[in-house]
Amino acid sequence: MSPHGPRIAVLNYQMSNLRSVTKALERLGANVVIAHSDAEADGADALVLPGVGSFGQAMERIRAQGLDEVVRGAAADGRPVLGICLGLQLFFDASEESPGAVGLGVIPGEVRRLVTPRKLPQIGWNRVHWRGLSSVVPEETDDRASTYYFVHSYAAVPNDPAHILGTVHYGGDFVAAAQLGSVTGVQFHPEKSSRAGLGLLSRWIASVSTHKEVVGR
Repeated sequence: MSPHGPRIAVLNYQMSNLRSVTKALERLGANVVIAHSDAEADGADALVLPGVGSFGQAMERIRAQGLDEVVRGAAADGRPVLGICLGLQLFFDASEESPGAVGLGVIPGEVRRLVTPRKLPQIGWNRVHWRGLSSVVPEETDDRASTYYFVHSYAAVPNDPAHILGTVHYGGDFVAAAQLGSVTGVQFHPEKSSRAGLGLLSRWIASVSTHKEVVGR
């Protein structure tokens, strides 16, 4: 598919597998640019913040590149932002993984280590129990029963439960997706989650196109 869709900046702070995310977005028609700075993200219709690794180290790199202000600016402007895996966690204020590290703070709350009798990290496929209204939430019954691929030992805990879009059960219930305004994040890897994951990304891209039309970008 030719990339004639919305221009999406994937933020690169060198703690994520950009290749799989970028290929998935391009396959779905997005016009993807890899952005290391504010200048490279300028003019994008939406942002994607992927990530793997530690919360504290990620925030150090994000701040060093000025990408924290890129995300906060997009959130303030109502521009769509999608966080994937660690990207979701970075939206919050702080994390037990990195005491003293300050997150992006675009969704109030913190990130806590999973309290579960099961082995950590959670690695593998699990069902998301969806709630709320969002472009990433599937509408069809079969799609709502789909499973997604997780790799994590920590999960976000929003201050306001209304910001939770979905939960996953792994010896306890944990947040799998959250949203506040134009900022949406998923704990799992949609780019590695087969048809269900690509469906989620496709719906999000379509919502970016709709937003672009509404604001006349």
